[in-house]
Amino acid sequence: MTKDDGDPAPIADTTEAAGLERLLALKNADTFLVADSWGDLRSGADGLFESDTRLLSRFVLTAGGVRPSRLSSGVSRDNVYFSCHSTNRPLPPMGGKSTPAGVLHIERRRFLHDRRMFERVRVVNHGISDVLLPLAFGFAADFADIFEVRGTARLARGQQAAPVCDGRRVTFSYRGLDAVERRCCISFSEPPARLGPDHAEFMFSLPKGQKIDLYIEVGEAVDDTPDARRWRLCGVMAQLQMRRRRRSGASVRVPRNPLFNQWLDQSRADVALLTTDLPTGPYPYAGVPWFSTPFGRDGIITAWQMLWLDPALARGVLTYLAGRQATETSAFQDATPGKIMHETRGGEMSALGEVPFGLYYGGVDTTCLFLALAGAYARRSGDLELIRAIWPNLVAAADWMRDSGDSNGDGLIDYARAAETGLSNQGWKDSEDSIFHKDGRFPKGPVALLEVQGYAFAAWQAMADLGRRLDDPRAAEWHERAETLRAQVEDRFWLEKEGFYAIALDGDGVPCEAIASNAGHLLFTGLAHPERAERVSRRLLSGEFRTGWGLRTLARGQARFNPMSYHNGSVWPHDTAMGAAGMAHYGERDAVALLMGEIYSAASHFNMRLPELFCGFERQPGEAPIAYPVACLPQAWAAGSVFLMMQAVLGLRIDAFEQTVTIVSPSLPTGMERLTVTGLQVGEARTDLLFRRIGDQVAVTPRNKVGDLRIVTLR
Repeated sequence: MTKDDGDPAPIADTTEAAGLERLLALKNADTFLVADSWGDLRSGADGLFESDTRLLSRFVLTAGGVRPSRLSSGVSRDNVYFSCHSTNRPLPPMGGKSTPAGVLHIERRRFLHDRRMFERVRVVNHGISDVLLPLAFGFAADFADIFEVRGTARLARGQQAAPVCDGRRVTFSYRGLDAVERRCCISFSEPPARLGPDHAEFMFSLPKGQKIDLYIEVGEAVDDTPDARRWRLCGVMAQLQMRRRRRSGASVRVPRNPLFNQWLDQSRADVALLTTDLPTGPYPYAGVPWFSTPFGRDGIITAWQMLWLDPALARGVLTYLAGRQATETSAFQDATPGKIMHETRGGEMSALGEVPFGLYYGGVDTTCLFLALAGAYARRSGDLELIRAIWPNLVAAADWMRDSGDSNGDGLIDYARAAETGLSNQGWKDSEDSIFHKDGRFPKGPVALLEVQGYAFAAWQAMADLGRRLDDPRAAEWHERAETLRAQVEDRFWLEKEGFYAIALDGDGVPCEAIASNAGHLLFTGLAHPERAERVSRRLLSGEFRTGWGLRTLARGQARFNPMSYHNGSVWPHDTAMGAAGMAHYGERDAVALLMGEIYSAASHFNMRLPELFCGFERQPGEAPIAYPVACLPQAWAAGSVFLMMQAVLGLRIDAFEQTVTIVSPSLPTGMERLTVTGLQVGEARTDLLFRRIGDQVAVTPRNKVGDLRIVTLR
């Protein structure tokens, strides 16, 4: 972390007139905040949320009865502080004198800590006269469940009590239909001149050259009066927590390339922001605002992206998911014994069963990914102690793959939702229209997705390897299942005329011949035959998929192709990264460097913070990529994408069992001459690595090596 990590990254005030305001997010543990560029909460997804419930739904500052004129705003590089700098518009006459615009500097600075929002409003008078400043806040607390905020209608709600005003504090309370009492308290450091159930009005006398500070705290319980000392102390604690998460594991730097390093820093900060320290260890929540909760698939893939740098994240994910493995059958939850959860929620609607997502298992791929990550984590860390501790969970997951996960007994992992309330599509492309036949028809179930078979192949391989290490006699059976599955996929999914794999098989075993990016995930797992992998790679790198900003989720010209859709032609950074890593698995290192450069170009247009997805229009000279309007930002596996692509382009593999770091045909993106990896820990050993471009080759030099560790470079 550099010394200026706490300074906000300013953004130009180009959106005020159009009303197209950029939402800015903060997160701490299970609390997150979404506000506009002024720091106001006004509508839509805005709000202060705690455990999937919106506490504060409106919080708007005015000066002289109007919104200040914004100068700049942003979130600090370490994702701790939000700041907005603004100035006054002309103030109404007070005592016969009026104050012109632009003489007051109004700064809002806030952070989250210990389930509270802390805010300081500082006003400095730069005018030549004293000023009477009417400052006001309008506020409301609606206690809406996250699914209500997303648009789900409810037949009934709980009882909201009348707000209680007490000097410098307003307390809202709501008793839900789940019999849980929820509260939201707004507390000010100064007593307002007027305090009502939806507003607080202040009148500050501000001599020329002087400043005033107003401290505000908002949370479920605020018993003390806010003050400067607690604001500073809690801010420092929030920074220290974030610094610890950002500095976990090894780091990557590119000398003399500050913009690329900014992307690396922003991505690492976003993973740290979304990571919550649970009793089972760190867990990356999926994204803000809609998915700030543990998701199985997202947590696993993010941990896998970060695995080579920081295996602690994978340990936390595996431990958490093992503790929430299904033990019973529930159609409502889409649960059967051994299955790994898709998501968990903490709001009122989930508790009441109005939605099935309190603990929901409707993800066909999560169980396979859980096993595959366990194998990858063990090889990266050498930590067989954890593997032994969760071995019963791993075996139960393997049994699910063999039994419930293969509903028709054909050897493929498939899905069909068990209840109408569940997700109709249960792979990572889970929108209703994402899986279809060549002519656009939706398939009958159960559906066997291409990439899920790849995950299952990696899962069976992982169980075979771990079983051998733990002397489990079933290891040979698991190995045989992996090879049988490989043959099945090659026989049933391959489309020779297309030179590509079908996206899925329908319930009759008929291929869904849509040409989609899912094949890149199959390459990631190493299932594909090398000759077929080469043909798939060529097509993924063609104009059908490549936009110049990354890979589309669906090839141009396919039925249902729409570059503005959620899954049928948009660009998802994590999807591009997994496809790139899949190509690298088969030696396409230069192609990976090309794709990484394109994703970097996209990131530079998104203030170095990649969104969940963006539109899949072809890149045009001098134009930016087109944003998808409701994408999560930040989003965990989008942030982790750069690190998976970096590992792929460097050709870096780590085997803690063999105490070996192997680097295969390393490459570097165009324009990058040097790259350093520092603090790479393998067991008890540690090393730094320097990658340098020399002619048309990239050389690797180990540095500061400590302990028994072999560095092997292969060409």
